[in-house]
Amino acid sequence: MPKMKTRRSAYKRFKTTGTGKLRRMRAFKSHILTKKTTKRKRTLRTDAEVDSSDVKRVKRMLPYGAKR
Repeated sequence: MPKMKTRRSAYKRFKTTGTGKLRRMRAFKSHILTKKTTKRKRTLRTDAEVDSSDVKRVKRMLPYGAKR
């Protein structure tokens, strides 16, 4: 049976933690930053955990796991 292909877009967007949880970067940080407060932009710099309702879908896109 051939190897499964990894969805490259998902591979670039998600990382796996040491305990196996999935991390993602927050949205709304790419442009129109002048109207956003400093506190909001600082919060957007941090990564977040993938919601439990989406974990199964993301793991299916990454059959061999996300990068560390």
